[in-house]
Formats: sequence, structure tokens, C-alpha cells
Amino acid sequence: MKYNTVEVASLRPDYLGFIFYSGSPRFFDGEIPELPSGIKRTGVFVDAPLEDISEKIKQYNLDVIQLHGEESASFCAKLKALEHIELWKVFSIKDVFNFEVLTPYEKITDAFLFDAKGKEKGGNGYAFDWSILKDYPSKKPFVLSGGIGLEEMDALKEVLKTDLPIHAIDVNSKFESEPGLKNITDLQRFLKELNNTEYRNYEV
Repeated sequence: MKYNTVEVASLRPDYLGFIFYSGSPRFFDGEIPELPSGIKRTGVFVDAPLEDISEKIKQYNLDVIQLHGEESASFCAKLKALEHIELWKVFSIKDVFNFEVLTPYEKITDAFLFDAKGKEKGGNGYAFDWSILKDYPSKKPFVLSGGIGLEEMDALKEVLKTDLPIHAIDVNSKFESEPGLKNITDLQRFLKELNNTEYRNYEV
């Protein structure tokens, strides 16, 4: 697996994601190079045992945990109590979404992440219908994810004009030349466009 972590980090994303799910083509088992200050190391897990997550937090000095599986609210509470770490819970959306499923996680997580439902656990390469978010009932910050690339910039700018509590924009597969290897030129173009808005936070 090839990674260009140093090049991506030079663009100073707020969050840099590392996928610790063996079923992903982006599975990470290398060494994280020294990163510029201010970049939060984000570990992505899918239904991993608590002890495995704790081990990776210590091994890689992770700042954020992103749970992408079917983790229960009680599991999230145990992890939060054990590690006192920033915690994001992922929910996948296709054509409709029942926002009531978020309620048990409200007081436990630091943010939600909304991704497009698909075959892969992340990185399916297409966006869900963002208009669904107009019914978002919470003030809990969330990360917008799922197939976001240069072609989505106009639509992204429109959703960023709303009063939705969008915490960060997560970009991944649309900027890859192959799994794990990012196209730096396209990322630079995207970030330049994003920086022309009032929005700043992003995860790569």
C-alpha cells in the first residue's frame, strides 16, 4: 500500500484519517510520520473491540476516533470513559434517514459523521442527497462526508451557507489516484476553493 501522508499533511488539514479496518483497501498498518502541529490524527474503526481501539490510540497517539460500524451508544460511552478522546460516530444515509437513531448518542459523542450508504465502509465515491439534512433536529456538530470532490464544490458551497452545524468536510476517495494515494494537485484546487468560503475545517 502506498501513502503520501507527508505531502497531504503539508496542506495542513485539520484532521488526517488513518483506517484501521482490515476490510478496507485503505487499511493502514505503517508508521505515521511526524505531522505539523494542529493536525489531529484520526483513527477510523469498524466494530473493533474496545481493547484494539485503546491499543491503537496509544500506539499512534490518536486524537480522534471515528466509529464507522454498528457500535452501540453503550459501547461509545465505555470508550469515551476509558480514553477521554474526541469521538465521532458515523451514520450512513441513502435516500431517507431516521434522525431518531441519533438520540442515544447525543450526550456521548463529540460529533456525528454523515456518509453515503454503500457497499464499502466509507470511500464509496458518491454523495448522498444532502437535502435530507434540512430535517436535522440537533445542534450537535457533524462532519459531512461521502463522495465529495471538485465536481461537488458548487453544491457544497450552497450547503455551507445554511445554518446546519457542519463541523468539518471529509474528503477521501474522489481525490485518490489509487486507494491511500491522494492527488495533491486536485486537493490543492479543492482547498483553494474551500478557503474562498467562510469555511475552514476539513479531514483528509
